[in-house]
Amino acid sequence: MSTEQGPEEHPPHDEEPPPHDEEHPPGGEEHLPHGAHGRPPTRAEKWASYKQSPYVPAFVLLFILAAAAGLFAGSYTYTMADPTPRHIPSAVVGDVQSRGGKVFIDGMEKALDASLQLRPYATRAAAREAMEEQKVFVTLRPDGQRVAMDIAGAAGATVAQLLAETGAKVAKETGVPVTITDVKPLQKGDPRGLALFYISLAAVIVGFVGAIQLSVHARALNPFERIVFTVAYSLLGGFSIAAVVDWLIGALDLPFVESWLILAFTMFTSGMVFTMFNTIMGRWAMLPTWGLMVLLGNPSSGGAVSWPLLPSALGEIGRWLPPGASVNAQHTAVYYQGHQVAFPFLVLGAWSLVSCTVFWVWRHRHPGGRDRMPEHAATAA
Repeated sequence: MSTEQGPEEHPPHDEEPPPHDEEHPPGGEEHLPHGAHGRPPTRAEKWASYKQSPYVPAFVLLFILAAAAGLFAGSYTYTMADPTPRHIPSAVVGDVQSRGGKVFIDGMEKALDASLQLRPYATRAAAREAMEEQKVFVTLRPDGQRVAMDIAGAAGATVAQLLAETGAKVAKETGVPVTITDVKPLQKGDPRGLALFYISLAAVIVGFVGAIQLSVHARALNPFERIVFTVAYSLLGGFSIAAVVDWLIGALDLPFVESWLILAFTMFTSGMVFTMFNTIMGRWAMLPTWGLMVLLGNPSSGGAVSWPLLPSALGEIGRWLPPGASVNAQHTAVYYQGHQVAFPFLVLGAWSLVSCTVFWVWRHRHPGGRDRMPEHAATAA
């Protein structure tokens, strides 16, 4: 008796398919839930994964910002809260050994707890020329029982105020009559002498903030283009600062072109300093830039507190940093026209040259620029 095989029977649809081998899932793909061969990740692998996460720079920034806040407050408080004279260059015209002169000078040094570095001059005109060249801050002219004292508010409001107040106090205590004259007063719109410090501070900060913004929003700029745009925003920014302070507010009567170019030079130098550090250090470039320009440079610039009242080391260091050079150049341009010196411009030029050179030589390390087409591909195209 023969039997016929019918069509192949298929299992009902509601039957569950046979389970797959867990080690060999369909499609030949291995499912590894915890690293290779199902093992949990090692401590080294966990640390490597953590370092790639945003938490590491975030935690680092927590401590950096906390330290920066304390250092910022400390540096400005240390230099500006209680300015104390150390050595004050002083011109003397006349007999310093006269009774009135000797008693008054000794009283001044005792009251100031500092030494007056006395420099003799034959005439009042010669002493006045020394004040114009910013070699001395005060001129003492003993005349028998009396003393005449010339101060220069423009040389430093803090120094002039301290000398005037101390001179009046010493005159009262010693009984030596003293005549105090401000032969170089500050402009009416800037009675505290802080406007030059503020405009230089603006140029410094906007200078490196501009470079930061170029790195963020114009990252594809090539090295030469980046330098050109740094020059461009420095010229426009310097013009804007000078125009607002002079034309709009009227706080200062500036020698406009000279002040504008000093501000532009300052902004360019500050911007290129950040660009240099960005080339060397990448995303952490803000740390040395902030430390150099803001924590150290601005407090020691002599803008808010004249350098004779600063701690001696800061007073010397500040002249060699861009903020100090900017304040010195601007100060001379505004109040001592005809007596400008090359030193602050050489300082700004040296910082700019070094920054541009480092950036240009190691431009391949800068985190910006556009990818260039290989030479053979460009030739074929």
